Order: sequence, then structure tokens, then C-alpha cells
Amino acid sequence: MTLSIATSSTADNIVHHAAFCGDDATEALRRHALFNHLSDRDFRALSMRVRRINLSPHELIYRQDTEAHHFYFVVSGQLRLYRLDYSGFERTLDSLTAGDCLAEVMIYANPARYACYAEALKPSLVLSIPIDAYRALIRSSTDYAENALAHFAARAVSRFHDLEIMTVQSARERVIRYLLDLLPADAKQESEIELPLPKCLIASRLAMQPETFSRQLNELKNNGLLQVYGSRLVIPDARRLMQLSR
Repeated sequence: MTLSIATSSTADNIVHHAAFCGDDATEALRRHALFNHLSDRDFRALSMRVRRINLSPHELIYRQDTEAHHFYFVVSGQLRLYRLDYSGFERTLDSLTAGDCLAEVMIYANPARYACYAEALKPSLVLSIPIDAYRALIRSSTDYAENALAHFAARAVSRFHDLEIMTVQSARERVIRYLLDLLPADAKQESEIELPLPKCLIASRLAMQPETFSRQLNELKNNGLLQVYGSRLVIPDARRLMQLSR
């Protein structure tokens, strides 16, 4: 598979801010936790430097270990974050959809270097925000800085939860906990979920082989805990699945 990377020289992909200023993309950005506290004046000034990027499937936004000058907001589509280890093995870290930010931790990083690859899984629209422009805002206001830190604290709690799942030795329990995370918070009886990634990429994220992940799904299916319809899964009794994870 050949991966291309979106750059400022790709004229068809990069569109000046004026093409979307005030549209749904900008409004979605405004609602994100990193931007909803900004004054109208500061947000307008920042939006003058925001750029719109249209991504094709398998196109990269950035590469692992390269200098970071922008962070990004997903307007539509789906992205995957992954790392390559010393042997070249590809490990999926996360998937992102509309409303998510990525690489925003680079705002506070010094030096700022991307920790992974970011790849579009389907046609996607993202907004590119210059790190230096956002840094200037949080340096100008303690309220802005505290709000940004609150966002990162919430993200850190979420990452600790992911780490907890990965420290579980049993492949079965890792799969169950992953599925439970996809359930609505109030799920008790029959629930339906959609796998956010192809099964092979979910297996990579859970540090197992694709056949191991498929085997675990089949075991849950055979035990009446799961119904599998491609990427759509039906959990007849969420409480039974929750009991298995305790």
C-alpha cells in the first residue's frame, strides 16, 4: 500500500479559510473544548489561520517523529493513528471521527514532534490549526491555559483506561472490555454497536493477531453473548457481558 502525505503544496487538498469561514466546519470547531472558551474576537483571529484539508483514503496528515507545526480537527470521515516499532511492525493506537482533535498535545510539547502516523481511512475533511497561533492565545490568558489543561487532563484519564485494558493478560477479557467501551453508558439489555475499525486493525490495537480477535468473537457468539453481522454487533444482554469483565 502506498501512502501519500498531505502538504501545503497539494493545491487540490488545501483550501483558504475564507472558503469555509462561518460554515458548519467552523461551527463544529467552535464547539470543541479547546475552542469553545475563546472570545469571539480571539476565535475569529485564530480562524484566519485555520486551513481545510480534504483527504483521500490512506493519505497521511503527518508522519511519526517529524516536526509538529499544526494540530488538527476532524470535520468528517475517519482517521487512524498508528506507530511503527523498531522492527517496522505497525501498531494501531486509535481511531478518530467527526468532532475529535488529534496531535493537540503538541501545543505543550518541546520539542514538538509527532508521536505516530495519522492516516485517513475514508474520504475525510480536517481543519489544520497552527500550533504557534494557539500557543500565543494560551500565553495571553490564564483562563485559556487552564481550560486547555483541563482538556488534556480528561484525555489522560481516558488513556489510563486504555492502558488498563492493555495490561489484561487474557485476550478474551481485552476483547470484552473493548466491546463494553463501545456500548452506550446506560446499556443493560440488547444493544447494537458498530466496530469503528476493520477487525484486523482492532486486533492490532488490542495487541493480538487478527485470527485471535476473530476467534474470541466467535466464542462469544457461540456462548450466546454476541451476534455478529460483519462490522455490526448485537449484544443480547449487556449485563451478562459486563459480569464477565469483573
